[in-house]
Amino acid sequence: MAKSAASANIDARIAALDDWRGETLARVRTLIHDADPDIVEEWKWRGVPVWEDDGIVCTGETYKQVVKLTFPRGAALPDPKKLFNASLDGNVRRAIDIPEGGKLDETAFKTLILAAVAANKEALAERAAKKKKR
Repeated sequence: MAKSAASANIDARIAALDDWRGETLARVRTLIHDADPDIVEEWKWRGVPVWEDDGIVCTGETYKQVVKLTFPRGAALPDPKKLFNASLDGNVRRAIDIPEGGKLDETAFKTLILAAVAANKEALAERAAKKKKR
């Protein structure tokens, strides 16, 4: 299967980040695909990797000090392992900042990805049900 332009852009971003950030972004990308083989990769907002399944699951931004994974519906997701460590004051989004040398509980992360996909599917079903009532 041919790679999408978005996937090729993410490959290029990882290659350009020839340090811990590229390695971290590549690792979380693999975990995301392991959790949800149906995930779709997008490239939005002038160069932000985005993973979608019935809506945005998370984005993967890279900064000098962290790789930031932002979940648009994060505040509504169960996070028993306390992976979310950034954007905690908002009502909707939550993020995981991974600094150099930072560890990520891979099993909990995959569970979080699946919860985000489930939240997207639920929101999509609710929108469809409301439309049907009209």
